[in-house]
Amino acid sequence: MMTTSLDPVLVFIIFVALTFDFLNGFHDAANSIATVVSTRVLSPQKAVLWAAFFNFVAAFVLGTHVAKTIGSGIPAESAFVTAFVVGAGSSFVAAGIAVLITPRVRVSPAVA
Repeated sequence: MMTTSLDPVLVFIIFVALTFDFLNGFHDAANSIATVVSTRVLSPQKAVLWAAFFNFVAAFVLGTHVAKTIGSGIPAESAFVTAFVVGAGSSFVAAGIAVLITPRVRVSPAVA
């Protein structure tokens, strides 16, 4: 039986990616809710309930096709994979910093 251990750098990259995804969700949720509230299509309470309901339902209706595709095509360890992990990690760190800074200077992360 073969056992594998995760490289500490890879674990750190996964942690940073999940943290970025969580923080970026605040921006996405606020933007989607702000649109329907500012146009007075829905009240703030109804907009939050609407968004929560459809985010929850989408996970079950649309499935996990993207995650399965990404998970099935992981190549063997090589210089390319190492460079990719370092590049992806750097990108997530930079994007996370942007997500944390942009609200303080009142700029959308999509514009920054």
